[in-house]
Amino acid sequence: MYLTYFKGQWAEGNVALFGAMDHSVWLGSSVFDGARAVRGHLPDLQLHLERVIVSADRLGLRCPLTAAEMAALVREGVARFPADAELYVRPLVFGAEGFLIPEPGHSGFALTLFDAPLPSFAGFSACLSEFRRPDASMAPTDAKASALYANSTRALREAKARGFDNPVMLDGEGRVAEFASSNLFLVTPGGAVVTPVPNGTFLAGITRARVIGLLAEAGVQVEQRAVAPAELETAVEIFNTGNYGKVMPCVRYEQRTLAVGPVATLARDRYFAFMEGQ
Repeated sequence: MYLTYFKGQWAEGNVALFGAMDHSVWLGSSVFDGARAVRGHLPDLQLHLERVIVSADRLGLRCPLTAAEMAALVREGVARFPADAELYVRPLVFGAEGFLIPEPGHSGFALTLFDAPLPSFAGFSACLSEFRRPDASMAPTDAKASALYANSTRALREAKARGFDNPVMLDGEGRVAEFASSNLFLVTPGGAVVTPVPNGTFLAGITRARVIGLLAEAGVQVEQRAVAPAELETAVEIFNTGNYGKVMPCVRYEQRTLAVGPVATLARDRYFAFMEGQ
């Protein structure tokens, strides 16, 4: 089920938002965010809504609603679903008018909620992609911009063709950035928990930050530093964080089989305990 709020009203289905001349359609000026509603819980909703406002500003757009107004709409929309629903929550801001530069005062807004059951903790496979993340001088990497996902989907198509679920992408200097659709963590043979340090080539996610904090509360410190691709070949655990699955283990990297490890399990357990308390 899809439920979309657009121009002051709710409607079911894939609601039409754009015209052929809208700036976002032909020049890519749109941003979004992804939050979750899980059995009525809305973990970090405020942070996701605040981020879409910032993302819009960085693309020369202006979100027509405040975070508080969007939050009220999210709760109104969630109430239209069954109490046990697991939903994806997607606020979208897009450019409507403007020739080359979008006109901020004519930014459109839509909020879509749809059924998206949380994936199982069985894990996913990954490989190293030949496609790389751009840096901040090449693309709006400081925003959750729709335009960035064209490169991600190239990497995903490449991985799927090789028989893997999700690719690891490097930055322009050849360091590990993240998975194509989520942030990356690894555990070294010495037991260190590591995640790539934000360097302007990828969006350091809200779930990533939450997991780092929750692990710290459990006595597990996460190192944020440059990560070489070779470290993935010796890692004893690899897992991701992101809005869609929250915490998911990588159980095959290239030709190596990996266990669902204790750090990923702890991170997931801590996250869901946090979510249930929201």
